[in-house]
Amino acid sequence: MKAILVFIFSLIFQIGYGQLFVKSEQDTITQIKIVDGYYIENVFTAEKGHFVYSRGGFIHEGSPNQIHLEFNSNYESDSLRTIDLPNLNSFSPLPIQTQELDGAWLMGGRVRDGETQLRETSGPRKTLKLLFNGQFQWIAFHTETMRFLGTGGGSYTASKGQYIENIMFFSRDNTRVGASLSFDFEIIEGAWHHKGLSSKGQPIHEIWVKRTELKR
Repeated sequence: MKAILVFIFSLIFQIGYGQLFVKSEQDTITQIKIVDGYYIENVFTAEKGHFVYSRGGFIHEGSPNQIHLEFNSNYESDSLRTIDLPNLNSFSPLPIQTQELDGAWLMGGRVRDGETQLRETSGPRKTLKLLFNGQFQWIAFHTETMRFLGTGGGSYTASKGQYIENIMFFSRDNTRVGASLSFDFEIIEGAWHHKGLSSKGQPIHEIWVKRTELKR
């Protein structure tokens, strides 16, 4: 296990940011993201992308094989707030690619009818969006109660003001898997302005701000 951990963290050190590991097993896909000291594990079916579970949190600096969870979609059944880093021998690391919007973002507000409505990001109720290595994922959760409110993810591209999501899994509605959504984006004073139509076809103008306290 120590050799595995040395390999993982040497990879993270080399690229300075993170790594994405994937494993296909029977009819499911397990996806593990390790980004800047943060861990996310997703499981969904290979054929139709049906959501199985998602959990994630901080890699404990004093014990690098332990994860302190911020969210756990199975919390009501397993009550887990900490897990050990799994054995990654059977996983495949994917080649690294970088894009303009890479990073960890928190939902910081919306623009409605021309009026900007900002929200506090330091509280326990969060919507996190993680973009790296050509993959996106949003997760809505409550850090104190461990209430899980939903997640979705897949591949993305961001270039010349256009941001495109290709959905691979979506906990709230499996029928959205396979959909491709296109948005306009602009960085204004460090904030990501995200404009277009939601997965339900409703116009949105979201404001996302960088999450700065990922490392612990």
